[in-house]
Amino acid sequence: MKAASNQSTVTEFIIAGFPGIQHIRHLLFVLLLLTYLFIITGNVLIFLAIRLQPRLHAAMYFFISALSCLELCYTAVTIPKMLSNLLDARRSISFRGCILQTYCFHSLGITEVFLLTSMAYDRYLAICTPLYYPTVMTSKVGMLLVAGCWVCGFLCPLPEIILVSRLPFCGSNVIDHIFCDLPPLLSLACGDSSLSILVDFTLNIFVVTVPLLLILLSYIKIIQAVLRIQSSEGRKKAFSTCATHLIVVAMFLGTPGFMYIRLTKTYSLAYDRLLSVIYSVITPLLNPIIYSLRNKEIRDAMWKMVTGRH
Repeated sequence: MKAASNQSTVTEFIIAGFPGIQHIRHLLFVLLLLTYLFIITGNVLIFLAIRLQPRLHAAMYFFISALSCLELCYTAVTIPKMLSNLLDARRSISFRGCILQTYCFHSLGITEVFLLTSMAYDRYLAICTPLYYPTVMTSKVGMLLVAGCWVCGFLCPLPEIILVSRLPFCGSNVIDHIFCDLPPLLSLACGDSSLSILVDFTLNIFVVTVPLLLILLSYIKIIQAVLRIQSSEGRKKAFSTCATHLIVVAMFLGTPGFMYIRLTKTYSLAYDRLLSVIYSVITPLLNPIIYSLRNKEIRDAMWKMVTGRH
């Protein structure tokens, strides 16, 4: 309930969402629902097409299928609650539910960052060391890399989540955001949140910059190797494969990087809401489109699966 005084303890939060849109909330509900259905359909089709086509049982496609599965989980953490809040006038969420949503959102986001890094390493091995690639990047190694991404993703946010869950919340319980997240939660804390902010900043620096540097290093080596390819068709195919991955990396790492890497708990509400829509809705919406349109093998496999042709 909403805090009655500065000394009362907050037991639930009210998610502000987008103020001033009550007159079009039903339209937004329909648009968001259609977007979510498209995200689910697109990622399920990609996942099934890869798993059902034996010729796509290579490491690169295994990583793409793992990314599709991860996107389904990632969007399930926030979008259903966002849909519910568009129809529910109270837009409430329990304290534990808010902490759990924050933890799952960050865990799955970090897992995706590590997975994109593993995909860059896979492309590096395939292009720079093609003779050793089949023996190095085996199916077992691919599964271990994906499992490692999930484990690291769910372990990394634990310190900051534990710190935030122990902070006192005794004033306003209105979260000026579209879902529960660390920056708006920290802005509501009554006590000293400097340690939480520092831990959050340090983790975000590590999660964004280290994978980004590894990805850039991989692609520097890849570009050098591609430029040495004599065939123009071979260079085009290599660049096309890498371009798809780079577009997804730029979209996924770009917007959260601007939002989370800062040493303050104050922030522009409209700015953060816009960024949140981009990386929680728009990016997952575009990923299936990018992979299905830019990858001929996946596109053909999806067409055969949908039409029933072999």
